[in-house]
Amino acid sequence: MADKNRSVCLPNSDDPFGKLPDHLLVEIFIRVPIMEWGVVSCVSRQWAHLFQEECLWHAALIRSFPLVSQAKRWPGPIPQGSSKRRYAALYVSKHLFSLDGEMDELVGHTYLFLKDQLEITKMPCSSGILHGTIIDQFIACGMSREKAHDLASKIWLAVIENLEESEKTFLLLKRLALEGDTFLPFPYSRSYEVLWKVFEKLFTDFRDCFSRMEEYYDVLGCAKQKFQPIPSTWLGY
Repeated sequence: MADKNRSVCLPNSDDPFGKLPDHLLVEIFIRVPIMEWGVVSCVSRQWAHLFQEECLWHAALIRSFPLVSQAKRWPGPIPQGSSKRRYAALYVSKHLFSLDGEMDELVGHTYLFLKDQLEITKMPCSSGILHGTIIDQFIACGMSREKAHDLASKIWLAVIENLEESEKTFLLLKRLALEGDTFLPFPYSRSYEVLWKVFEKLFTDFRDCFSRMEEYYDVLGCAKQKFQPIPSTWLGY
């Protein structure tokens, strides 16, 4: 298997590298940049299977984030999950939120939880329930109400910004925009910034997805009830 930029040697019966035991392969693979793992896992069925194993992800987790070995209590409704999930959570915190502290894994898990709920679940819960779950998780882990609300808003903004541009995302954002206002005490109320981002995405990135003028004006009318004045860039079907 080769191309202009790289070559990958397939393990076979005559290749000593293909005869290495799994624990040595794990030690080699976790030293390969993670962006290359997709290519490496395609080399053979054995390697593909190894990349699905808990042992590889646990070794990668300990190597990349040594402090995770200091086990701590994990309360709250959002599960910590497998080593692969923990690795993904810490990777998100480091590269998306630039966090490097005690709360970094918590933020990553919360981001992944919200993104999964919005992208994968066929019928996501209301934004109020999802927001409340995030707030409960932060408070259960010892965060103040003010910090929990602020951080939850940042996670919502990051998830909305990183949703794929698709018809499903358009329908999701439209549903979030048209959700009725329910009075909830602080910190369980949705933030102004998050609501603004929902409408901004609809009227900029997804403007062409409005199939009917009535549909556009329904969302625009809802925006006018929540924000005054609204940007001129939101106007015009």
